[in-house]
Amino acid sequence: MTRPSITTETDASGPFVRIAGDLLTQSLDAVEGAFRSIKADGPQMRLDFSEVQALDTGGAWLVADLSRRARAAGTQVEYLGLQPAHASLIETVSKNIPEEAGVQTPPRGFIPWVARIGERTVGGWHDTLSILGFLGLTLHRLVRTLIMPWRLRRAALFTQMEQTGFKALPIVTLMGFLIGVVLAFQGATQLKQFGAEIFVVELISISVLRELGVLLTAIIVAGRSGSAFTASIGSMKVQEEIDAMRTLGLDPVEVLVVPRVLALLIMLPILGFVADMAGLIGGALMSWIDLGVSPGMFLTRLKENTGVAQLAVGLIKAPFFALVIGVIACWQAMQVQGSSESVGQRTTASVVQSIFMVIALDALFSIFFSEIGL
Repeated sequence: MTRPSITTETDASGPFVRIAGDLLTQSLDAVEGAFRSIKADGPQMRLDFSEVQALDTGGAWLVADLSRRARAAGTQVEYLGLQPAHASLIETVSKNIPEEAGVQTPPRGFIPWVARIGERTVGGWHDTLSILGFLGLTLHRLVRTLIMPWRLRRAALFTQMEQTGFKALPIVTLMGFLIGVVLAFQGATQLKQFGAEIFVVELISISVLRELGVLLTAIIVAGRSGSAFTASIGSMKVQEEIDAMRTLGLDPVEVLVVPRVLALLIMLPILGFVADMAGLIGGALMSWIDLGVSPGMFLTRLKENTGVAQLAVGLIKAPFFALVIGVIACWQAMQVQGSSESVGQRTTASVVQSIFMVIALDALFSIFFSEIGL
C-alpha cells in the first residue's frame, strides 16, 4: 500500500490539487488535515486523480466533503484522471452525505434506564476508589513533609495562606456577624412568647460556637478557595504544565496539592474562630437593641452557661473540613480532560461535592459528640 499524499498549486483559475497514492481508510490520517486546509480560492478547483491507485469509501468521503465545501463557496470542481469506478464511488458518497448532522436521541425504555443507573453506579464506585487513593497519597505527602520540613515549598504555602485565609477574613467576619444578628432576632421573637428572652444568650452562643460558625465558614471556603484550587490546577492540566512537572522529575502532589491543603489546615480553624467571635458580637448587639440585654449581662451569662468545650467542639471539626475541601478540590482538578469546558464542569463538581461532604461530616460529628455526651 502506498501512503497518500497531496500537493496544492494555485494559479489564476484557482487551486490545482494533485492527489497520489492509495486513498484508503487506514491511511487517511496522512492527508486528512491537508484536505481540511484546502481553501476554495478562485472560480475553479481542479483535482488530479491520475496518480491515485486505490480508493475506498473513506477516501471518497474526503473528496466528496472537499467538493461540497468548494461548491458551497461558489467554486466549480473538476475531476481529472479519475477512473470510472472511483468516479461512481465518489458520486454515490456525495449523494448520501447528509446536509445537517443528525442528533442521536438516547435510547428509551426500562432496560436502557437500568443500564444508565448501572453505569453511574460503577462510575461512582470508581470515583470513590480514586478519591480515596488520592486522599492516601496526599496524607503520605503531608506526613513526609512534616518529617522532612525542608521539602516544604514555603513561598507557595504562604501565598495560599494569604489567598485562602487573609483575603477571606472580610466575608467570613461579615457572615458570622450577620448570623449572630439573625439568630438573636429570630430567637428573641420566639422566646418573647414565653418570657424567656434572657435565654437568647445560650441560643446564640451554643448555635454559633458549636455548629454554625465553623460550618458556614467551611461552606464559604469550599465555594471560594476550593473552586479556585480546581480552576488553577485544572488550567495547568489543560496546558500540560503538570505533565511538564513530571518530565522534570517534580511531584505534582507535593508541589501543588500539599501547600494548598496545608494552608487550609492552618487557616480554616482561624477563620472559624473569627466567625465565632463575629457571631457573638452580632448576637450581643442585636440582643441589646431588641431585648435590652446589656453587653455586661450577655458576657456574664456567656461565661456562666457556655463553657470552652462548646468552642472546642466547633473548632475540632475545622481541620477535617479543611482536609475534605482541599482533597476534593485538587482531585477534581486532576480529573480535568483537555478542555476549558472540562475545567468549568470539574470546578462546579468540586464545590458541590465539597459542600455536601462538609455537611455530611458535620452531621457525623454531631452524632458522635452527642453519643459521648458533649
